[in-house]
Amino acid sequence: MWGRVRRTSTGLAGARRRAGATSAPAARWPVRLVGRTPLGTEVTLRPLRLEDGPAFASVRRANAAWLEPWDATSPDPDAPARGFAELVAQYDADARAGRALPFAVEVDGRLVGQLSVGSIVLGSFRSCFVGYWVSRSVAGRMVIPTALALAGDHVVGTLGLHRVEVNIRPENTASLAVVRKLGFREEGLRPHYLHIAGEWRDHVSFALTTEDLAGETFMERLARLAGDPATGPGTHATQSSQQSLARHTEGGPAPGGGAHLPF
Repeated sequence: MWGRVRRTSTGLAGARRRAGATSAPAARWPVRLVGRTPLGTEVTLRPLRLEDGPAFASVRRANAAWLEPWDATSPDPDAPARGFAELVAQYDADARAGRALPFAVEVDGRLVGQLSVGSIVLGSFRSCFVGYWVSRSVAGRMVIPTALALAGDHVVGTLGLHRVEVNIRPENTASLAVVRKLGFREEGLRPHYLHIAGEWRDHVSFALTTEDLAGETFMERLARLAGDPATGPGTHATQSSQQSLARHTEGGPAPGGGAHLPF
């Protein structure tokens, strides 16, 4: 089945069995998640490493025109860009503190993008948001929908979260296709939500809760909806806007602080 997931470094089984968990374990990092798309491509989520620097720079450079229109920017024109080593160090610190899960996305052993879970909050909220980007070379192959499903099963099943949120610019039709493939519920417009390309841009908020899943895992939901012509394979995907924040901003508050963490 497409929903088969291998979890390394978690030591925990089946996401669906644990979807109603009422407590979350201490942060466990690194985490490695592996699954197959409905088209049969293996997708791996793992931590970004210092040695990924050349590959990261190469894929970002090759996809600059594809990704930059959706990249978050700093409203401070004098804010310095963050170097790759600093970025990896911040990712690792946030992950070990339980604030984020900053994954590199691999296909066929190649770094092709990122998917990051941020603003992980426990307690009565039990929510997070997700951002992502992917190389145009693998767009349309269900890579990012599968990566989102893998991460969703991990945060709901292993961390015991209740809600997963994605925020996307209304003009970003490619990224909107990702949440459609998983049947995310639209929650409405957030005016002037995030700074992109020199302006505060509106975003549309999407979410799935455990009630929406109704006993399904994210991977099972993806496999089921992949057979629907309106949501199935074939639509290209770029990135949700929040993925690029860490290149332009400082680390955010601890979980529960009320603000989104950059990643």
